[in-house]
Amino acid sequence: MKAIIEALERDGESAINDVEILSSLDEKKITLQKERVKVQTEKLEYARWLREDARDEMFMEKVIAAIKSTDTDCSEITPISLIKNNIEHGLFLADAHFGKEFRVYGLRDEIINEYGPEIFYERMELILSETLDYIKKNNVTLLKVFNLGDTLDGFIRHSQIWTLRYGVVDSAIIYAKYMGSWLKRLSNDVIVEYHPTSGNHTELRLLDGKKGEHHCDNIDGVVNEIIYLKNEGNPNFSLVENKTKLIFTQMAGYSLLGAHGELKNPAQAIKDFADIYDTKLDFITVGHKHHGFFVNCGYRKQVLGIGSIVGSDDFSMTLRKRADATANIIAFEVGKGKVNDKTIVLN
Repeated sequence: MKAIIEALERDGESAINDVEILSSLDEKKITLQKERVKVQTEKLEYARWLREDARDEMFMEKVIAAIKSTDTDCSEITPISLIKNNIEHGLFLADAHFGKEFRVYGLRDEIINEYGPEIFYERMELILSETLDYIKKNNVTLLKVFNLGDTLDGFIRHSQIWTLRYGVVDSAIIYAKYMGSWLKRLSNDVIVEYHPTSGNHTELRLLDGKKGEHHCDNIDGVVNEIIYLKNEGNPNFSLVENKTKLIFTQMAGYSLLGAHGELKNPAQAIKDFADIYDTKLDFITVGHKHHGFFVNCGYRKQVLGIGSIVGSDDFSMTLRKRADATANIIAFEVGKGKVNDKTIVLN
């Protein structure tokens, strides 16, 4: 407006070029809008930083409180002498989805599967009982325990909010304390080598986040730390973590890789993993699919699918998939590979 008034006073109406004036005003308007966007962007980035910082502080406060309240006394555990032989044994667990509660009904209104924290505890006690019976019958002194992920039920879908009893952090602390004690009880009778991996459900995604956006921000790290501290000083316990977030170990001379199990082609998976890590692989064990399966991939090369602790849920029923809740004890023998597979049926 100032430019228009000055032009009128200086040259009269004939000097006014509407196009030039409008163009000048548009440029000023665009410049002003850019400045506003810059300010808004800075405010959004600052708010995002505050949210992330506050979330980190909340996690740390709860984890520190959980650690301080954790009983780490292992003085009563008697060291066990390892007896080496040609057979090694592994206990394979997958998909506990702790914190989730549901009932799945059949066509006659019967309950096909029911789950909640109390049922999780019952199933883990059954696994412990059958595992102790197995190691006594087979004179096992070393048991490798493989946890193949999805220990918790996180916020990866909006619908999950209605099936969770606890928040994600509280679920992690409750689960970790229980599993730490569970492994400690197991270590009274056998040397326990605990191998965990991370699942997709324990990614700390935002509710509108996409899969894989926060793959390094996984609450399984909190779970593992509490389990480790729960067994600090335990002569019969060790926790083995791989920096790849996968499991990699030897079973009776055979290379075994453990992953959560999002494999589109299991038969191709051994070759793919062997190629990218330049390592010979004989067995891959996976969870994720909530049912057990077996794929022969060559001479003593196999993919072993482990069933879930949670069993069939509402989501698996929508996919027309149903299976028992299970865990597995698998024996491997030098020169023979997998020689025994005991399925522990939980429901």
